[in-house]
Amino acid sequence: MDELPIGRRVAYWRSRRKMSQQVFADRLGKSKSWVDKVERGVRRLDKFSVLYEIADILQVDVQLLLGKDPERRTDALNCIDQIEVQEIRAALERYDSMSAYFDAAPYPPPLDDMRKAVNHAWLTYQYGRYGMLTRALPKLLRDAQSADAGYGGDQEREAAHLLGQVYQIASSVLRKLGECELAWLAADRSMAVAQRADDQLLAGVATTRVCNALVAMGRARPALELNVTIANRLAPGGLHDADPERLSVYGMLLLQGAMAAARIGDSSTVEDLFTGAGEAATLLGSDQNHYWTSFGPTNLELHRAAAAVELGDGGRAVEIHQHIPEPAFNALLPERRAHHLLDIARGYAQIGDVANAGEMLLRGDRLAPSEIRCRPIAHEVMSDVLRRTRGAPPPPIAELAEHMGVGV
Repeated sequence: MDELPIGRRVAYWRSRRKMSQQVFADRLGKSKSWVDKVERGVRRLDKFSVLYEIADILQVDVQLLLGKDPERRTDALNCIDQIEVQEIRAALERYDSMSAYFDAAPYPPPLDDMRKAVNHAWLTYQYGRYGMLTRALPKLLRDAQSADAGYGGDQEREAAHLLGQVYQIASSVLRKLGECELAWLAADRSMAVAQRADDQLLAGVATTRVCNALVAMGRARPALELNVTIANRLAPGGLHDADPERLSVYGMLLLQGAMAAARIGDSSTVEDLFTGAGEAATLLGSDQNHYWTSFGPTNLELHRAAAAVELGDGGRAVEIHQHIPEPAFNALLPERRAHHLLDIARGYAQIGDVANAGEMLLRGDRLAPSEIRCRPIAHEVMSDVLRRTRGAPPPPIAELAEHMGVGV
């Protein structure tokens, strides 16, 4: 695979940062003519000190300037980049409520506008549009924090509730994109805010976000314990008396506990937790989306398949997948379906069926491209498919791999 000249890579990132040659030259302390010659390849960049300075100004890792053709990785790079991560980090590091304790908060955004923005962000996430979401998150976080700091009285709890949801959205998408520590920070904030919102169910869902981040950071056992502890606190005296919202949050806590148990290989606990979640799903009766959980009988089966993959039983995962009713599966939101297809791709890879593993990746990409092109775990699966495919990969697989930035 031919690589672009380094000057072209500099031009690519300068353009992405929306800098003119003159602005870039001024920040670098060079002339516009010097920048133009570098980008056209007339002048060589052979000093590492200059390369590191350029990387610092463009806010990219220097390896991106020395690495593969960025234009061949456009889709993967559009998921999230370093400057977007830093903007989200900066928004998470704001403490508007503490500032408001000492000084009057600036006029907060209207709660009606915040409700619409938060609902739109949830739908953006559940439709798998992660790049769009990460670009919107910094402002959404700032606005939600401002509302939380600025409203009192009857509106105080609603403002806190909205901020808690925004933290959960941020945690969910950051975890998918591999930013696990930031995902944990956002989830941890969501738990604290949920308590101020005085909503136990919001706190319950926030717990699943914290535990997902812990699992992603290799802390599956404390994640299992926390999920089960909070599930037990939220379990009604009798499941038959539970309302749909409580059933959904309770069931999701058990599902995430099962996933954590699968990560540490505790198959008996996995089955126990799925049994409890199955009772809740049966009582709920259908797949619903209370508190944005997507909990229900079909999502339960998706988690059963995912747990089988975590336990290394790809064959069992494929078997579960093949018995999920197609109409019920198609009724789920795109993120859930694409996530499941990625899990099944992993399952097929575990049993050596790389052709079907690749097909699952293609199906997931058609549903929600960001779920396949942006997630590190999907890149691992694609690398495995390419490595184990005899001869050249089929053109659709090769094209998707190129979009993902995964080398053959």
